[in-house]
Amino acid sequence: MTAAPQLVVHRDKELMAQAAAARLITKIVDAQAARGHASVVLTGGRNGNGVLAALAASPAKDAIDWSRLDLWWGDERFLPDGDPERNYTQAKEALLDSVPLNPARVHPMPASDGAYEVDAAAEIYAAELTAAASPEDHGPVPTFDVLMLGVGPDTHVASLFPELPAVRETERSVVGVHGAPKPPPTRVTLTLPAIRAAREVWL
Repeated sequence: MTAAPQLVVHRDKELMAQAAAARLITKIVDAQAARGHASVVLTGGRNGNGVLAALAASPAKDAIDWSRLDLWWGDERFLPDGDPERNYTQAKEALLDSVPLNPARVHPMPASDGAYEVDAAAEIYAAELTAAASPEDHGPVPTFDVLMLGVGPDTHVASLFPELPAVRETERSVVGVHGAPKPPPTRVTLTLPAIRAAREVWL
């Protein structure tokens, strides 16, 4: 990313969600027109899910070719599949179950009821990112068109908490998080090098 940061202010969260959804539709459609496909990293939380719900309610969503959209996640609570606190579960309810996505292009982070622990889950997701990267991406992750992040009261993004070592990771694209200060304490997260691979990062 080289563009200067842009600050956009809206009157309330509902208007912000609607505006972000409209802008996201435009970005996806433009990327598909330019490159044949689009790649978006989703975030959880009230605002992130609000954007997805606004997108689901927008008639303009039909402009997207949902079969040519890759969806990734910036972080995930390491909980069993289907747990209502998982970002993936919430995204399914807000948007994913209502649009004709290609299941092979939907990339949730591993759940805790798989046959591995959190650090192995992070390695699996990193390998999935690497497999999706092309030579033009110049790195171990795809060049995401849009990567959305929430910002916590302690300034954490994804599950990169300021007091934990994951925020200082410079080599790996995905890591397991142990001892997060907000529950659940065990998580999987993209690292800053992976986040920087996006064409645009929306906070």
